[in-house]
Amino acid sequence: MSTLKASERFAFKHAVLVYKCLHGSAPAYLTDELCQVADVESRQRLRSSSSSSLIVSRTRLHTVGDRAFPVAAARVWNSLTDLVTSAPSEAVFRSRLKTHPFNISYPCDCTVPAQ
Repeated sequence: MSTLKASERFAFKHAVLVYKCLHGSAPAYLTDELCQVADVESRQRLRSSSSSSLIVSRTRLHTVGDRAFPVAAARVWNSLTDLVTSAPSEAVFRSRLKTHPFNISYPCDCTVPAQ
């Protein structure tokens, strides 16, 4: 049985917290830190505003600033596919999120060759 690396565990935890923030089941102090692209008036005409993408704040120090929750969580969330982020419930989201790293590592070529 294989276990997740530390970075994968952090990414999983961040993604679940973002899902909870976007669906109203997380504390307000975390929810207030995240901002969707569609919520910013100057970015509403962008293609990314139709997705669930989050704004990644710029940081001055890469050693400390990139580890802050709003930055790290937004990067993890934006790296997920629409199939994962559009899950109807937290249980479905967690299930899809668990298989996401495997789908990246071992892509499925599901096309059947013509005979």
